[in-house]
Amino acid sequence: MEDFPHAESIGLTDVTIDEQFWNSWLETNREVTLEYQYEQLESSGCLENFRRVADGKTGGFEGMWFADSDAYKWLEAASYVLAGEDSNRGDDRSNARRNELQNRVDETIDLVAGAQDEDGYLNTYFTLEEPEQRWTNLNMMHELYCAGHLIEAAVANYRSTGYRSLLDVATRFADHIDSRVDDEIDGSPGHQEIELALVKLARVTGEDRYVDLAKTFVDRRGRADRFEREFERVENIAGYDPDDGGIATDARGAFYEDGEYDGQYAQAHAPLSEQETIEGHAVRAVYFYTGVAAIAAETGDGDLVTRLETLWENMTRKRMYVTGGIGSSEHGERFTEDYDLPNKTAYAETCAAIGSLFWNQRLFELTGNAKYTDLIERTLYNGVLSGVSVDGTEFFYDNRLESSGDHHRRGWFDCACCPPNVTRLLASLEEYLYAASGDSLYVNQYIGSTVSTTVEDCAVELEQTSAFPWGEDVTIDVRTAEPTTFSLELRVPSWCSDATVRVNGEPISMNEDVLSSDDGEYVTIEREWDDDRVEATFAQSVVPMRTHPAVGENCGRVALTRGPLVYCLEGVDNDRPLDQYSLELDRGFDSRGGDEIGDSLEGVNGSDLVVIDCEATVPSLEPWDSEREPVRESGTPVEADIEAQPPLYQPDEDVRDETESVTAVPYFLWDNRAPGEMAVWIRGTSSNR
Repeated sequence: MEDFPHAESIGLTDVTIDEQFWNSWLETNREVTLEYQYEQLESSGCLENFRRVADGKTGGFEGMWFADSDAYKWLEAASYVLAGEDSNRGDDRSNARRNELQNRVDETIDLVAGAQDEDGYLNTYFTLEEPEQRWTNLNMMHELYCAGHLIEAAVANYRSTGYRSLLDVATRFADHIDSRVDDEIDGSPGHQEIELALVKLARVTGEDRYVDLAKTFVDRRGRADRFEREFERVENIAGYDPDDGGIATDARGAFYEDGEYDGQYAQAHAPLSEQETIEGHAVRAVYFYTGVAAIAAETGDGDLVTRLETLWENMTRKRMYVTGGIGSSEHGERFTEDYDLPNKTAYAETCAAIGSLFWNQRLFELTGNAKYTDLIERTLYNGVLSGVSVDGTEFFYDNRLESSGDHHRRGWFDCACCPPNVTRLLASLEEYLYAASGDSLYVNQYIGSTVSTTVEDCAVELEQTSAFPWGEDVTIDVRTAEPTTFSLELRVPSWCSDATVRVNGEPISMNEDVLSSDDGEYVTIEREWDDDRVEATFAQSVVPMRTHPAVGENCGRVALTRGPLVYCLEGVDNDRPLDQYSLELDRGFDSRGGDEIGDSLEGVNGSDLVVIDCEATVPSLEPWDSEREPVRESGTPVEADIEAQPPLYQPDEDVRDETESVTAVPYFLWDNRAPGEMAVWIRGTSSNR
């Protein structure tokens, strides 16, 4: 047994974000996206499913069979917003908005409570369509997945408002599951989620048996696989349709390889202790490992942490996109094999990026290692923000790294898991900024904010001003109720090779290893604090990144990065088809304000937005000029004119290149303007190669 956790993240009610970049995203999330998504829950029939159950009706279920989870994620996001509004009481507009949202949340909770059966069971699909088939199809019917999202929403609502109504519903359902775990529920969840939720429930209720239940689900996975047994009697389980097989048989394509059962899709191919590589459905995987990390924090099981670190290394070193996106294949929304990272068909589901944040947050809490909070930064700015439009009403399910102009965000999806997932993450962003451990206070993300906490029994307030992601400077004012000695841990990002830190104008010496780390490190400032100012500069420069040679289609190509941001080329900014450009890396890069781009995007300040200009080699069009029309006589082209048409191929000596300027924009902003091509990886030439 080991002493976990190493650090505890500081909750959102103790943190207030206030800076230009994030204020725009968070205000849009609160004032536009939350309302928009509620309307989608109504129009899609999701909320009507709860009404029908509450009214005692049967049949007529609308949407995906796990649509209940969309309502729960909306409730979770709304609860976080209520907590944030509550912490800023005093503004009339804020109070009015909070009251309106509180009423809507209360109405939705009443709908959910009205749909719960007397025995505690709650799932509108099964109650309306297959009441006799509960718990018969664990692999695909998502009963435990929906239960997990209900529990997470209930915990968030209770912590945010103090009301127990939804928490009581979730607790009754959790008790129902617990009472059947050795009988009807004699396997593990097909789609993991409930494991991490049960640990949250245990923490808020003080009931350790919920941790035990979560651990049971983890321990069962990969042993005496219930999923395989379900497929052997597919005609008798939920979701089966005698006409076409239905949901029950659709799952076979994900679970079977070459005609034989393979549990990799649901991380059930081996017990966790034997898993060496991250496999299967990406969202399932990172939700699973988040739950395992939460269990490790409660039980002190160091072996679990070691296993999670092994899987994390495989993911980040061999199976992750430069944006932090994960899950490369549309088939099964899954990981495939090492270095299989296609660009144009990249899946990189938004939910998977969000799940990665959940996992990395808990790994940091277990270890205090900066590599996890460093990856959170990369994934947040690139893999998550790309999933929602700047106006907050359109979403990417999959996030490609290259497009011919035919891939766009959509207002909603039949499988609508990603939109409310983005909303609940942004609504709880405050939880990812700071953490405390004993006599240490961690600054994990550089986002303008204020945090109030206690260190060594002394009240401490940090007020952070940050120029991220566009600028380099961070200022942190440290205020204490009385002079107090503790360590302030500042994360030095992995992308930064030149940083300076000063306290009250005096420079802090840093070990050279801190600046040369591939994963990021913390610089420790231990002193007696008493109304002091910390100033840090994390130099940002344009860095062309290469990928491992085993990622074949990226050979000879670079991805442009600057600070925490990955950049891309869009057709709307550049005259040629993007595959004609070869960046001249030796000629350097010009980082400038993107006024003309930002001004065309509501909520984006063009004077702060940084775009990258650089020179690129393109083939001259002159040798291939084909604008001349052949002269025809009696409908037949003249022979001379036929010969005048440019050939399809020409000798190299007859073809020349010329130079054009190209503009790259932050990847998260792509497809917010005119539709067109996009590419992250661009051919690049350098004399150093």
